[in-house]
Amino acid sequence: MLIRKPSEIPSSLITPKDRYLNRRRFLRGALSGAAVAGAAALGVDRFADLIAPRTRAFAGTKLETVKSPLTTTGEQLTSLQNITTYNNFYEFGVEKGDPSKNAGGLPTRPWTVKVEGKVKAPKTFDIDQLLKLRPLEDRVYRFRCVEGWSMVIPWVGYSLSEFIKECEPLSSAKYVQFLSYYDKHVEKWSGETPIFWPYSEGLRMDEAMNPLTLLTFGLYGEVLPNQSGAPVRIIVPWKYGFKSAKSIVTVRFVDKEPRTTWNEMAPSYYGFYSNINPDAAPWHSQKYERRLGLPLYEQNRATLKFNGYGDQVASLYNGLNLITNY
Repeated sequence: MLIRKPSEIPSSLITPKDRYLNRRRFLRGALSGAAVAGAAALGVDRFADLIAPRTRAFAGTKLETVKSPLTTTGEQLTSLQNITTYNNFYEFGVEKGDPSKNAGGLPTRPWTVKVEGKVKAPKTFDIDQLLKLRPLEDRVYRFRCVEGWSMVIPWVGYSLSEFIKECEPLSSAKYVQFLSYYDKHVEKWSGETPIFWPYSEGLRMDEAMNPLTLLTFGLYGEVLPNQSGAPVRIIVPWKYGFKSAKSIVTVRFVDKEPRTTWNEMAPSYYGFYSNINPDAAPWHSQKYERRLGLPLYEQNRATLKFNGYGDQVASLYNGLNLITNY
């Protein structure tokens, strides 16, 4: 039997075709006429070349890490090649291979993260301050996308709760919102789109403070590649992948549920909670998934509720109907 590399496998074989096309049709109606305003005048490739030296200086940089007990064990890791060439990062295109081709212009140095909202005082953290705030941990997590595919990824970071303590939120802060980097001169799709940029995501405060929620700086022991959300993102392993905001520039503490991008675009499909749940499927069935990077005959598997992290997080939702609060 011929076993092809994942890069050679059509997307329709990895994600069921109806799911794959539905999400992209939703975007393509507006994206088809989009133009990259600033980069078009300069030339996209030329613009990326001007910015890339700042980015490439950190590509492949090793990170000093310690082992973490909060890690998934006994599962085959997804290869770095698969992780970095099969991505959802719609600022840089709607096809899976687009971010790895188009994200080179993302300027990851210098980089700051602003903290605002219901905090003792607004703050700004430089990326290098964040890297030194706590020891960086190696954590292997399952990563599950709402489209039906999954990976096992060795992330590098520390619990988001450690950063939140430094932010000194007020007791009135019930939620935390994350805003991603957006610059129409850099992003691939910077014209008129159905998405209200910048990308926004949010968590309830107790979700953000759970030790599993990871402030993430790298994978496979090196700094994050641009297409994976460099230089800092979050990972919330019991939720669908779109909840794990990439390339974060603002962290905002608020007293009411914040607007989030996909929930705002299609609230009947993308709930605020978006916990991985094989029994809650407002859009399409979530009972099964395809584990990328394995031979095709080994990819299909049953979806685990909370992605298998129920022992650590199920208590967060006691008394909450997870079907209506999807």
